[in-house]
Amino acid sequence: MTQKAQPNYTFALTIVIIVCFLIGFVTTMNNSMIEFCKNAFQLNNFQSQLVNTAFYGAYIMSIPFGFMMSKIGYKATLVLGLAVVGLGFVINFLCINSNLDGNVSTIYWMFLSCMFVVALGIVMLQLVANPYVMVLGAPEKGAFRMTLSQALNSVATTVAPWFIVTVILNGKKAENAVPDDIPYPYLGLGLFTLLLCVILYFLKLPNINEGEQAAEASGEQKERKYKSSVFKYPHVWFGALAIFMYMGLEIGVPSMLSAYFKNEPSLQGLSATEYLTYYWGGMMVGRFVGAGILSKFKPRALLTACLIGGAACVGISFFLSGMAAVWAMLAAGLFHSVMWPLVFNLGLQELGPHTKAASGIINLGVIGAATLTPIMGWVADAPSLGVGVAICMMFIYYLYVMWFCWKGSRVGLKA
Repeated sequence: MTQKAQPNYTFALTIVIIVCFLIGFVTTMNNSMIEFCKNAFQLNNFQSQLVNTAFYGAYIMSIPFGFMMSKIGYKATLVLGLAVVGLGFVINFLCINSNLDGNVSTIYWMFLSCMFVVALGIVMLQLVANPYVMVLGAPEKGAFRMTLSQALNSVATTVAPWFIVTVILNGKKAENAVPDDIPYPYLGLGLFTLLLCVILYFLKLPNINEGEQAAEASGEQKERKYKSSVFKYPHVWFGALAIFMYMGLEIGVPSMLSAYFKNEPSLQGLSATEYLTYYWGGMMVGRFVGAGILSKFKPRALLTACLIGGAACVGISFFLSGMAAVWAMLAAGLFHSVMWPLVFNLGLQELGPHTKAASGIINLGVIGAATLTPIMGWVADAPSLGVGVAICMMFIYYLYVMWFCWKGSRVGLKA
């Protein structure tokens, strides 16, 4: 009997991997807009951190979107996510372009509202992009495709700050930024995303049958006794809080960099955004190096080393000044790089049939970026506290994730 030919999904895979690039690019670009918005809209540190709140706050919809995905399917969710991202950018263009003569505060709230819409689409794309990468091609090459998509995602996070400096600011100093700089680059991003949406709508993509996958694992699940509900596993909730705190680390450094530059006399006139490429580049390098190290060391040991390394970089920055302190903080990105998958993995241990529900709960922790960074911005604005105290808050986040690594992730694992 002749073996059935494997469908050729090369073009579809290319488009989906571009979607993975888009996810990383838009997410990092949003955070990298903090310095731009601070100058263009005449904001204080707290107000500028609302850029993070508007974007990462959309992750509160992770679980509802998960239920929606189970109803309409993976492809429809992917197409809908792209449509929402594209429309968010286009609406942003229309709103800002038609109100350039208006109050800058009003334009800023329009900008935040539109970026929240964009973020809703990104949340949908996050839910479906990785599963599609795994099924678009031969099963034995699934790990390679996933590695490739993650690599391009990391490249996107490194390129995003460059996009702001080169395309949006177009050679202009960040301190001279104005709302007029935003519309057309965002229109271009919106039209590009809508084009991807149309292409994916007409592409034939394979079904992802989770029922069959569950059936294959049913033998193992019958042999092991699991608790009746995911809500009975404390380490899942501790894991969600660990991701919440981790987001204060990953986003904390790039979010506070602009405030640090403003506060340090020797850095006046320099653009913090230009240096964010080094932070995200460090995370990209760390992910590749971490993948190799993980094959030789246990996850808890690697996570501990990364937490100590990241905290050391931030701590050393307090004993330095000027660009030396900046480079120390940027180096923390190298250690932050693999914390997300390690924390996520520890939170999903030994859950069997509850793994998918637990993933949605832990993913809610992303709203930490929407909550912690505005608090840090408020602390940075307070005359009696300042930027140094705001950055010191990161040590609280390091300590909690360390506790979760060695204690919280071991609670309630046994039936």
